[in-house]
Amino acid sequence: MDETHTLDTFFDEFIDEFCSDDTEDNRRLELYHERHGQSSRFMPRKSIFRDREAVYPDHIFRQRFRMGRHVFLRIVDALSNVDPYFQQRVDAAGRKDLSPLQKCIAAVRMLAYGVSADAVDDYVRIGESIAVECLKKFVSDVIMLFKGEYLRKPNSNDVQRLLQMGGARGFPGMMGSIDCMHW
Repeated sequence: MDETHTLDTFFDEFIDEFCSDDTEDNRRLELYHERHGQSSRFMPRKSIFRDREAVYPDHIFRQRFRMGRHVFLRIVDALSNVDPYFQQRVDAAGRKDLSPLQKCIAAVRMLAYGVSADAVDDYVRIGESIAVECLKKFVSDVIMLFKGEYLRKPNSNDVQRLLQMGGARGFPGMMGSIDCMHW
């Protein structure tokens, strides 16, 4: 058996098992680097297994979308109940259109991170012109649906609640300061 075949076999086995067990695979990677004289400081980052069909856990969802998952799903549900644009349809060829989740994710990613419309194509598989259309419809529909409840000036109950939350977090008398400089 030649050395190339053995190395190919090693890589095939390594790649097949790489996503299954983080700890074991990272140790194999360390051993490989030790055998071949490569420094461990050039090792790739620790891999994270991603169940692509599952929804992100709350803390990761908040980190990626800048809002809680329950808030996002409430918005998606409200938009899909009101605007036919945010309902999934089937075209004449029998293919499913973009889902309401895809459309809302594209809009939220552009809003949360300021990314361009063509940048969401890699993430959500949505074209630039559709992403721009999604963003425009998302913003106008959210304003229409939630302006009375969330997009209004705070009333006295809101002010008291926000002051209590600020006080509990160590900022008494602060309300709505983004940079904590005005309290």
